[in-house]
Amino acid sequence: MNRPLFITGTDTGVGKTVLTALLARHLRRQGISVAALKPVASGGRSDARALCSALAGALTLDEINPWHFRAPLAPLLAARREHRRVTLAAVLAHIRRMQKRFELVLVEGAGGLLSPLGEDFNSNDLIAALRATPIVVGRNRLGVVNQVLLTLGALPRGTAVGAHVVLMSPPIPNAAAATNPKLLAEFFETERIFALPWLGRRWTADQVLAESRVRRILRALAGT
Repeated sequence: MNRPLFITGTDTGVGKTVLTALLARHLRRQGISVAALKPVASGGRSDARALCSALAGALTLDEINPWHFRAPLAPLLAARREHRRVTLAAVLAHIRRMQKRFELVLVEGAGGLLSPLGEDFNSNDLIAALRATPIVVGRNRLGVVNQVLLTLGALPRGTAVGAHVVLMSPPIPNAAAATNPKLLAEFFETERIFALPWLGRRWTADQVLAESRVRRILRALAGT
């Protein structure tokens, strides 16, 4: 089974789903059999629906997102409100079944790296158990260098060596966004740092994938 790519983030709402969906579309266009999963979600299933659209029917919504809860809370708390439990063993079993069906599996976490996903586990535990290659996503704004370095430092031993960082650019360029990649490169390998341009509502998936810088980033990440 190929090593999966695990898309985690510095926080919630930083662009993990945008990147995961773009990767899935890009890989499918290259003729690669790919699954994109968000195993655990709370507060709605819009992220899972975006991945379902990117896969064009290769997986059902429930295969992409088997555990989902209504309350907009950390998944652990949202599950407890519904008197349900999510275990590390069950999530791993689901991902490994997908690894047998697809050439490559993308796994998107929920919230930040250490946000509890279920009983006694988080995205960090999944990365370690799967020996996954982590991609850390953060908003390219003031403070993201600290957030990224904290996230990289918290990764399981050995996995940060192969990690990549994607900074999601703001709609209006600013000094912090322009200088963050260079500053981060003083602490992390520059060839593994990417800044994705702002992808506003006017962009369609086809337009995004046609943008040369996006294609270069996706090729680099897909070849991780």
